[in-house]
Amino acid sequence: MKMLAHCSLMILLSLTTNLAVRAADSGDSRFDAIEPIVRRGIEAGQLPGAVVAVADSTKILYLRAFGDRQIEPTREALTTDTIFDLASLTKPVATATSVMLLVQRGEVDLDQPVAKYLPEFAVEGKEAITVRDLMLHVGGMIPDNSIRDYQKGIDVAWERLFALKPRSERGEKFAYSDVGFLILGKLVERVSGTTLDQFTQKEIFQPMGMETTSYQPDPALRDRIAATEPRDGELLRGKVHDPRAALLDGVAGHAGLFSTAEDLVRYGQMILSVDDETTSAPRVLDQKTIAAMIQPHRVPRGTRTPGWDHQSPYSSNRGTTFSDSAVGHGGFTGTVLWIDPEKDRVFVFLSSRLYPDGKGSVNRLAGEIATIIGR
Repeated sequence: MKMLAHCSLMILLSLTTNLAVRAADSGDSRFDAIEPIVRRGIEAGQLPGAVVAVADSTKILYLRAFGDRQIEPTREALTTDTIFDLASLTKPVATATSVMLLVQRGEVDLDQPVAKYLPEFAVEGKEAITVRDLMLHVGGMIPDNSIRDYQKGIDVAWERLFALKPRSERGEKFAYSDVGFLILGKLVERVSGTTLDQFTQKEIFQPMGMETTSYQPDPALRDRIAATEPRDGELLRGKVHDPRAALLDGVAGHAGLFSTAEDLVRYGQMILSVDDETTSAPRVLDQKTIAAMIQPHRVPRGTRTPGWDHQSPYSSNRGTTFSDSAVGHGGFTGTVLWIDPEKDRVFVFLSSRLYPDGKGSVNRLAGEIATIIGR
């Protein structure tokens, strides 16, 4: 407790000298209002720092870093190439993109039962749940199963995941579910014949030029990785924060991915290319597949797309000015990505709101910035 209190004090003491922008000047006055919003959040103790990027389909319009990625034992400034634990941004960027790539190749059908690809899933009334149901979080699966299910090894964890009972009928409720995306990650592995981290690296991130995006980042990159929070006396830095992903050796369909703002801009530019046949941006999904991935579907309490948020109870980080074509997602650690093909915008907000005390909140702050960008 003393260490955490001291960390918080260090943040406050360093504000006057540590809130300067640390990145290349974008030179675009349209985004001048972003800096005071981030400053206010740091001053309020909602985050130690952030990297914010704005891009269109061809170039980065704004890229700046504010604050710190570590306070103690030494203070380290955030830089624009800082690597962040993406938490649930793993769902769309890694897992859903993998599923859609398999759809594009004709190896997966979103409207087929999950059990066609994972026969072990066809128990406890789950036989009719489709791949699309899980992508939209309407499969009836519980948000999270007990952490105890993961504490006897990976094989036992999967036995218990497959054995879970749905808590509602498919399509009846929208319930944001890590379990559903854990299952989708396993589906990718089963269909592709390789592990999720290997598949995403070879088939998505390397072809896209996303050079620092990966599960289980190389320990040599530790100094560029933002700290999250202490666990069992160790400051997490380069080890996944999500406890279930951690017990699955850091590779899971719902969490575990690490990345940078510039890599996520590259990804976002691929989605923007949905309306551009002549794009020079790296693209692993074709226009038809991207269009299917960002197509809104009505779900109870809002709209979602396969793998993405659209307009739902989780959209507070969306702001108020993006178009109806915008899709996005957030991550528990303080990460946000929104992509608006109609307005030709990618918005990346990366922070480690849990450092140093496990608290902090950034969704409203990110939503304010998104509103500026959407204008």
